[in-house]
Amino acid sequence: MDTDPTNDTHPKIEAFLVEGYRRMSPTQKLERVRALTRAVQELALLDVRRRHPDADSREQALRVASRWIEPELMAQAFGWDPREVGY
Repeated sequence: MDTDPTNDTHPKIEAFLVEGYRRMSPTQKLERVRALTRAVQELALLDVRRRHPDADSREQALRVASRWIEPELMAQAFGWDPREVGY
């Protein structure tokens, strides 16, 4: 069995998962992506709260958003430049 160092999933399990994804409807796939996106955003918020425990809710939201939005747009739209204040 060839092993891919970037993939820690056993090939039989991966095949099982892929088949399950193929059987999903487009709506089910979108729901899965939405749930995963929400989980990533929640993890980002938890990290921001850990790094900046005194930040208010606006600052927390800006720090999370700055992980996905380009610094120039963050500065222009929100007056928040992550290059200056960090993420």
